Amino acid sequence: MPPAIAELIDAFTDAFNRNDLDAVMAAFADDAEYRPGDGKVHRGRAAIRAAFTPQFTGAFGAMRFDPEDRLIDEAARKAALRWICRHDMSGAHGKRVSPLFRLAIRLRHGSRVGWHGIDVFHFDPAGKITGKFTYANYGRPRLSRDLGVPL
Repeated sequence: MPPAIAELIDAFTDAFNRNDLDAVMAAFADDAEYRPGDGKVHRGRAAIRAAFTPQFTGAFGAMRFDPEDRLIDEAARKAALRWICRHDMSGAHGKRVSPLFRLAIRLRHGSRVGWHGIDVFHFDPAGKITGKFTYANYGRPRLSRDLGVPL
């Protein structure tokens, strides 16, 4: 019997926050689909890994996802997770961030910012993610200095 969906979501979020791309990718089924909310669709582990790579290589500073709420439907093998994504672009964390992007964010918001989003997950019977669908305002994220608490 696969682990409960709550445990799978906790492990997935923990892997993201440890910046462990291999552990994140191990959570996905081979034929999984990821829709990051920007109109793109990434199918299969290789495409999903490529989509996640900038986050894990520091392109947006140090990132962390802090869950705020979740809704789990074990019978349907689905979950929704509402979170705050926090970015720290200060000091060593900001070295891989585009200088222009870092300057624009710092001038308006400071070096630590955050924004809200939600992920909807679908799981197969073995407990692997078959779908990850992210919803957030990507055209203009509502960055907020008060959400950018230290990591």
